[in-house]
Amino acid sequence: MKTALVWFKNDLRVADNASLYNAVKNCDRVISVYCFDPKLFAKDQFGFKKTERYRAKFLLETVQDLKQNLANLNISLLSFEKSPEIALLEIVRKYNITDIYLQKEWTAEETESIKNVKDNLKTEKIDFVETYDQFLFHPNDLPFSIAALPYVFTDFRKKCERNCKVKNTVNISKLSATNKLENINDLPSLNNLGFENFETDHRSAFPYKGGETEALKRLQYYFWESKKLSYYKKTRNGLVGEDYSSKFSAWLANGSISAKTIYEQVKSYEKEVAKNDSTYWLIFELIWRDYFKYVSLKHGNNIFKLGGILNKKYNWNNNSDLIEQWINGQTKEAFVNANMLEIKQTGWMSNRGRQNVASYFAKELELDWRIGAAYFEAMLIDYDVHSNYGNWLYVAGVGNDPRDRKFNVKLQAKRYDPNQKFQNLWLQNQLF
Repeated sequence: MKTALVWFKNDLRVADNASLYNAVKNCDRVISVYCFDPKLFAKDQFGFKKTERYRAKFLLETVQDLKQNLANLNISLLSFEKSPEIALLEIVRKYNITDIYLQKEWTAEETESIKNVKDNLKTEKIDFVETYDQFLFHPNDLPFSIAALPYVFTDFRKKCERNCKVKNTVNISKLSATNKLENINDLPSLNNLGFENFETDHRSAFPYKGGETEALKRLQYYFWESKKLSYYKKTRNGLVGEDYSSKFSAWLANGSISAKTIYEQVKSYEKEVAKNDSTYWLIFELIWRDYFKYVSLKHGNNIFKLGGILNKKYNWNNNSDLIEQWINGQTKEAFVNANMLEIKQTGWMSNRGRQNVASYFAKELELDWRIGAAYFEAMLIDYDVHSNYGNWLYVAGVGNDPRDRKFNVKLQAKRYDPNQKFQNLWLQNQLF
């Protein structure tokens, strides 16, 4: 009898989940697990918690929703507040696991975690099935090798659009009730993970909960109920409110929804409602997301190095006063300050804001860009290792930007916040 363990990480969904699909198809019994690895809540080299309270809360909501959605398929989700190498060994021995299914990873901490698990299970004769399941365009379908990845995004996009077909999504069949386990443990609380409970700031542009159910609800609203998708390209550089952009990034980041699911819905929308620049632009952004994943796949841990993927040398500094001023929204630039207060109070920042504060940090203050990237990693609800570090490399001039540009923050503020609505929202009543 083949018993599968689906090890969930950043693929926290039931729909279009390759590991789950393959486990159900190929094994007699299916169990699943999620580990709240203590390393994810420890401090990094710069003194930030790797996961702060906003993403921690979103993650808990996501795993709770996953647990319910799996239960609807008669699949049990075990959860542990311990490292995967310890937790998975316990499960393998207790339930006679024969196969472990998981999403394929390639960045440093993720691959180390998988290696530790494999090392710990060497004597157990387990088959590991790892599947690339984060992409819009699957690696096997690219019209070039990873080593030959185009240096410029536009070249990547054009070649993929011409030569790649997006694979169809997959759905999971419901299993027999006998597949369920008895006495499943409860998920940890926010307190268990080291955080106090908190209320979402009423000014937040991202007041949403985690989980696949919420992701699909947002998609239903943004596409089919409000038809905001038809205006996405015009509004995507907004700063205030819930609907200036799709807000899918947080659910995409922890895998509550797949890029392919969104793509299929865009294509349906284009057939049934309207096809225009805005519908294309959402796909365009999904391709950007893919590109950053392929950049990290090609360059490996160079994306975390000071010289980036270009091995460029700048005179970076780590002036703690300047870093604190940036974090606390106390710089000389009001637009930077407003954005930094938004992330500090909500765990969210617009794309336009991110580009400006990152450029100011790296190009104006000339601070070690990795510190800014690490702060974003801690704070952002929608933190994604590939997009976060890819974007920071880009604005710091050590990544995939042939122009090595610097944002003029004052001009950007005038253009995108002409009436200072956003700045007033966050800077009123601030004491400096």
